[in-house]
Amino acid sequence: MEPQPYFAVSAPGLETLTAGELRRLGITPKGAVQAGQAAGLSDEDGGGGVSFAGGQVALYRANLHLRTASRVLVRLGAFPATLFSELRKRAAQLPWRLYLRPGQPVNLRVTCHKSRLYHSGAVAERVLAAIGDQLGKPSVQVKGEESGQLIVVRLLHDQCTISVDSSGELLHRRGYRLETAKAPLRETLAAGLLLASGWDGSAPLLDPFCGSGTIAIEGALLAAGLPPGRAREFAFMHWPGFNRAEWDAVQASAGPAAPSAVCPPILASDRDAGAVRIAQSNAARAGVEGCISFAQQAVSAIQPPPGPGWVVTNPPYGLRVSANKDLRNLYAQLGNVLRAHCPGWNVAILCSDRVLLGQTGLSLDTSLSLVNGGLRVLVGRGQVPG
Repeated sequence: MEPQPYFAVSAPGLETLTAGELRRLGITPKGAVQAGQAAGLSDEDGGGGVSFAGGQVALYRANLHLRTASRVLVRLGAFPATLFSELRKRAAQLPWRLYLRPGQPVNLRVTCHKSRLYHSGAVAERVLAAIGDQLGKPSVQVKGEESGQLIVVRLLHDQCTISVDSSGELLHRRGYRLETAKAPLRETLAAGLLLASGWDGSAPLLDPFCGSGTIAIEGALLAAGLPPGRAREFAFMHWPGFNRAEWDAVQASAGPAAPSAVCPPILASDRDAGAVRIAQSNAARAGVEGCISFAQQAVSAIQPPPGPGWVVTNPPYGLRVSANKDLRNLYAQLGNVLRAHCPGWNVAILCSDRVLLGQTGLSLDTSLSLVNGGLRVLVGRGQVPG
């Protein structure tokens, strides 16, 4: 069989990191699509992703192991469509039987850009009818990924691309973060921040603004070699074409369900006692509570282990930081503490404002930008003078 084309959707800024993850899985990426470069290719507004190809095993492994992707789409087909009759006829020829059962509810997500077929509702009606034409029983369109199989339809310059979502819930929903502190950081973004910092899971890791503990937990999962998707279900598990034996083999090859390797020191602290309690509970659900040392303390009280290591953190920031003297003082204090206690350490700080990063007094590369909660943020990377 010919390799099936897939597309790993990534949030803006994470595309090249997702491509690197695929390479480490032994999957060759065909190309990273940056946010905004190709309208309609991504499943998320403003995002991008990475194309790759393979059999079912590649699809299963990508969903199980990718830490920075939001979802993995199966590209069912792409064809020109300028008439609704043409759209229905061609869509009916796609291999729906592998992914849907007759009459199964579906969630059609349609976008149209610079195409003669510009009415998304009418496009959805034709695709829905095409599915019924092949399966012999009409499908029902519903809203919400949990109640129906997500199908993504993109029309761009009269070219129609139809994809089926293999992930179900977005991949950042690992299953461990049932509680959150203020301004929670998505798991995929936390993993991306760790990978962008250059931390490989062998050196000490410190987060002095841990909040819900997401950075520390993602670090522990990475260091222990635990797949981020090991404790959740995926949409592909409910497909008619699902191969249980291959999936069991993929899971078995991922190793034990609990940490087997010795993790490096991972320290996570926060001055908010409630946040630390939440972080500990989340770490326990993730099965990595034994890999992380939590503490309630101010940033000035950190006591890093022998290094050098990595400081990867997401300090408080806001939209009106220029008027907030307290935040400027906090970042200045962070820089002073790192110079005093972490000389020679690598640092990666997620922040919305270069002025705040400049308050640390550290020389930081801010070329990488991401999106956190709809807000464009910078990753300040560098090394503490030592």
